[in-house]
Amino acid sequence: MSVLVQPTCSNVELPEVFEPLVGGDLTVLGVPGQINLDYAATAPCLKAAADAVNELLPWYGSVHRGAGALSQRCTLEYERARQTVADFVGARPDDHVVFTRNTTDSLNLLAHALPAGTTVVTFASEHHANLLPWPNPVRLPVPGSRGEAVRSLAKALAQIRRDGDGPVLVSVTGASNVTGELWPIDELARIARSFKARIAVDAAQLAPHVPVSLENIDYLALSGHKLYAPFGIGVLAGRADWLDAAIPLTKGGGATARVGDATHDIHWTTGPARHEAGTPNLLGAVALAAVCATLEKADRAQLHRREQQLLQRLRAGLSTVDGVAELRTFEQDAPRIGVVSFAVRGRDSGEIAQILARKHNIGVRDGLFCAHPLARRLLGEASVRAGWAGVPATALRASIGLGTTESDVDALVSALETEL
Repeated sequence: MSVLVQPTCSNVELPEVFEPLVGGDLTVLGVPGQINLDYAATAPCLKAAADAVNELLPWYGSVHRGAGALSQRCTLEYERARQTVADFVGARPDDHVVFTRNTTDSLNLLAHALPAGTTVVTFASEHHANLLPWPNPVRLPVPGSRGEAVRSLAKALAQIRRDGDGPVLVSVTGASNVTGELWPIDELARIARSFKARIAVDAAQLAPHVPVSLENIDYLALSGHKLYAPFGIGVLAGRADWLDAAIPLTKGGGATARVGDATHDIHWTTGPARHEAGTPNLLGAVALAAVCATLEKADRAQLHRREQQLLQRLRAGLSTVDGVAELRTFEQDAPRIGVVSFAVRGRDSGEIAQILARKHNIGVRDGLFCAHPLARRLLGEASVRAGWAGVPATALRASIGLGTTESDVDALVSALETEL
């Protein structure tokens, strides 16, 4: 183990750095003695992100707002961060990469930028960030399989095109925050293109686990705090035309090319700055870029294999615990990332989460995971499969990442066996 040198501007002693099995370049900051199985809510910070912030802090100054050395350095680092993130998401030369606060902010921005009359198609299984921003969406039922998702979208788009030829956006998650299941993005994108529709992907859960790319899609949104970077930074990346045509959602300095004396004499700039009014989150952008660069240099295939081994161990262990039933949307063997939610028979999930935290130092998530319609449905289905009909059941979620070990997984299974 190593210790991160604390910044000179803080008197707070920083925790030790835990080195996961994947190598020193991917060290994560953690609290000794705590077992974090809540990566899907917020992943711990990579040491690379903290180091990048610490290096820049002595130069901290304004961005795009000065000729002094501090401002010039910060502006350069901010735009370098944008390019690094663009490379990470496979942005095309004419795409915009807009820094936002998080995935929710990104998708609300995209919803605001839609051309008038756009039809938006989503599924009822989405996280609230991709369920709530859209005006009057066509909301498709939760599919029972990946194939059904593709067929359902094709049928819906065929009907929409019979009714008109206006702009259409399909917006779908890349990986479910409830079940971890991977959605068939390539197939859904192919269907969308065949009906001259655009497609946006909520990659908040996807990007930390597998490489992402704009190659076959139109828009991608992600959050830094799920990608081993600090809170307060997110990304909306994708096609420029809709973004350049939309009046900014947030209006202010930096978004304008010229403001005249008359009330309505406002000329908005184009490019990412149009939607980044105000002083930007420089440290968040730099931290996120550091994570993206570190992951780009890593062996993502090796990381994926290790995660799948831990995921298999977690699912197998949970299957042996009496009173636990896994939640799933698709087939049991559908591909997924390291996220598992499960129903607990006849117990309050909040109570169980508190017991796990206080007695076993294990952090998990309880509740409906900001995907209420999906979580309620899956709880009911899991109860029926497990033969618990009529018995109340609530949900817990365990999620793994770079710092997770086999002993972490085993500790959760053992604690549940003890407490249930």
